[in-house]
Amino acid sequence: MRLFLFFSVLFVQSMVAQNTISWEEGMTSPDASLKHVEWMTGHWKGEAFGGITEEIWSPPLGGTMMFSFKLVVEGTVSFYELGHIREVDETLLFQLKHFDGDLFGWEEKEETIDFRLVKIEGNRVFFDDFTLERISDQEVNIYVVIENDDGTQEEVRFNYKRQ
Repeated sequence: MRLFLFFSVLFVQSMVAQNTISWEEGMTSPDASLKHVEWMTGHWKGEAFGGITEEIWSPPLGGTMMFSFKLVVEGTVSFYELGHIREVDETLLFQLKHFDGDLFGWEEKEETIDFRLVKIEGNRVFFDDFTLERISDQEVNIYVVIENDDGTQEEVRFNYKRQ
């Protein structure tokens, strides 16, 4: 019986364990600067959503690090993201916009999707439902919580290798 309980607890913990943290009312972002994320600088490629993913991150300049993301499925661009991490009030804010393959925006003109900084711990930088993880100088993981068509949410991992 004890062995069964032990494995049941381990199973439940593994189902609950995540690589992202959600922002909760009352939280405050920790002090941070672009030095905490400048290791993302570079050209990264991986696979997700049945295609090839690519991210290009610029070095810090002007209080921001700009990035572009592209998903290519069966030789066609599915969508793009353009965004940045910027220094705001002595912390970091991650912002992005989506575009389809013809560069038509998904969000309204004045709207961005914003991810507040939750915490920095070791090789991970946790934004609201979005985590950057440095595996090595040549490999990173990005975890993001996405909403499915049926309204459920799931955490998706993007594994990238430096190009």
